[in-house]
Amino acid sequence: MPGLARRSGADTPWLTYAIIAICAVVYVLQWMTSSDRYGITQQFWYAGAHTSALEMEPYRMLTSAFLHSLGTPMHILFNMFTLWMIGQALEPALGRVRFLTLYLVSALGGSVAVLWLSEPTVPVVGASGAVYGLFAALFMVLRATGGQVSSIVALIVVNLVISFMGSNISWQGHIGGLVTGAAVAAAMTLIPRGRPAGGPGSSRVDRGVVLQWAAIAGIVVVLAVLTAIGAARLTPLAILG
Repeated sequence: MPGLARRSGADTPWLTYAIIAICAVVYVLQWMTSSDRYGITQQFWYAGAHTSALEMEPYRMLTSAFLHSLGTPMHILFNMFTLWMIGQALEPALGRVRFLTLYLVSALGGSVAVLWLSEPTVPVVGASGAVYGLFAALFMVLRATGGQVSSIVALIVVNLVISFMGSNISWQGHIGGLVTGAAVAAAMTLIPRGRPAGGPGSSRVDRGVVLQWAAIAGIVVVLAVLTAIGAARLTPLAILG
């Protein structure tokens, strides 16, 4: 994609392919256990109540991003196609560690938005929050490298409109993933990376890289605090009422 510089040795987006493969395998397992009251879907989907004091299962905030709706195959097909499309450009540009961090933190951000903005007993599934985070990151990276952003903006707007117009779509997770992805990408692109302190050939760590990761850690801390506060609001009366 024009405007994106590829990192040497990272041209093949293996991590993108791995995430797609994991989601595909999980989807098959969902179908295989769909008749079970305690199937894969029910064990790993997410609703706000799962982070309340009654259940204390915050891991679902991430595991739900690897599940998809069994109601229609279009859910997983659209998400995986979009992940494949964006991942081919973004993973080589960011590197695998940064790409995975972006993906997971965006998924977490989507779940935090679900916790705060959705009904606490309505479960959600899907990689959409993470994918929206990738959309935001692609915009930020293209903007930082002088690439064309108009098509990405159009895609984001169209998908957001669909999110609000469609039924049974977690617009909350989409917005949360988009905002979180933009924040993580801002940390990666707006904080400049320079030469390692000590000059060329020095083994000392690049201060810009340290600041980038510190900013990303700060975003994760904010999400954790929002999760704790949001979970504390979910009293038994609030959940059942």
